[in-house]
Amino acid sequence: MKESHFFAHLARMKLIQRWPLMRSISKENVSEHSLQVAFVAHALALIKNKKFNGELNPERIAILAMYHDSSEVLTGDLPTPVKYYNPDIAKEYKKIEAAAEHKLLSMLPQEFQDDFAPFLIAKQADPQDADIVKQADTICAYLKCLEELSAGNHEYALAKKRLDVTLKERWSDEMDYFLNTFAPSFELSLDEIS
Repeated sequence: MKESHFFAHLARMKLIQRWPLMRSISKENVSEHSLQVAFVAHALALIKNKKFNGELNPERIAILAMYHDSSEVLTGDLPTPVKYYNPDIAKEYKKIEAAAEHKLLSMLPQEFQDDFAPFLIAKQADPQDADIVKQADTICAYLKCLEELSAGNHEYALAKKRLDVTLKERWSDEMDYFLNTFAPSFELSLDEIS
């Protein structure tokens, strides 16, 4: 049996800091972020199913969300303003991400690669599932901004404005429900939510 370094690489997600160009009151790593995105994506899928006649698989979507940034163990986290500075950079970075996804998949024993591919290779994910994960990813970035701003860190004001636009672009009934139901609590203190 051949040795695999796949999970040793995934364990390094906790070493990759998010928001590297920003001063943060609370640091966030890719592992923590991925778990929060999984929580939110699962909730979005449930909301869509129960409130808006969806037929999604919330558990599958949660797993997709857990792995959505896993290629960053090979690429690091490139800040959004850099990644999308212009179309050429964005296009080239997508190629780098795709190569990293395939490299990570290749670390698994061959017999498991088909099982993991839909979660590791972005282009193999069901488009509707991937949209829910993108929505959750955006919501989590937005919630991070709310937390930082409510703690007095104005460094996140411009990021929040950008995310307001992105949330409108990705708007869905389930996102609207989630944001109205759960997001206001992120601006409150522990005493206020207890």
